[in-house]
Amino acid sequence: MATKLNYRKTTVDDLPDVMPLYENARRFMAANGNPNQWINGYPAVEHIKADIDRGVSYVGFTPSGQLAVVFSFILGADPTYAVIEGDWLNDEPYGTIHRIASAGIMRNAGADVIDFCGSISDNLRADTHHDNHPMQQLLLRNGFKHCGTIHLLDGRPRLAYHRKKQND
Repeated sequence: MATKLNYRKTTVDDLPDVMPLYENARRFMAANGNPNQWINGYPAVEHIKADIDRGVSYVGFTPSGQLAVVFSFILGADPTYAVIEGDWLNDEPYGTIHRIASAGIMRNAGADVIDFCGSISDNLRADTHHDNHPMQQLLLRNGFKHCGTIHLLDGRPRLAYHRKKQND
């Protein structure tokens, strides 16, 4: 499936438009049985600025120019994925999708993000909170397999997912 959004790297000038998407995501998660994943203002401006500085933050716009989604996509090893209670699908280089937040103006924006990331790397990983059922469903619907549990640097557990696109 071709992506429906137009993507580019996030800039500092985007922050006034991007941060409300994260606030909306926090409210959505809390209203849908996941009040403990993004707490205390996470991700904060400092996190997104750091992603921008590293060149791993992206924004997606509708064809009419409306901001639809923001996320981080990181190529290379994620230190929190080095140890898993379970098994990854492979040990090949991968890209990791983090911090997806949607403006709620487009159906399937998360799937579109996955398609975009899949156009860069055919080996994708992601993790999410045990209570984040919408994200778990999104990942499973888009070809990810639940592989086990990883732990964040502070020790909190996260469900780990992996997708390896098969070349037909």
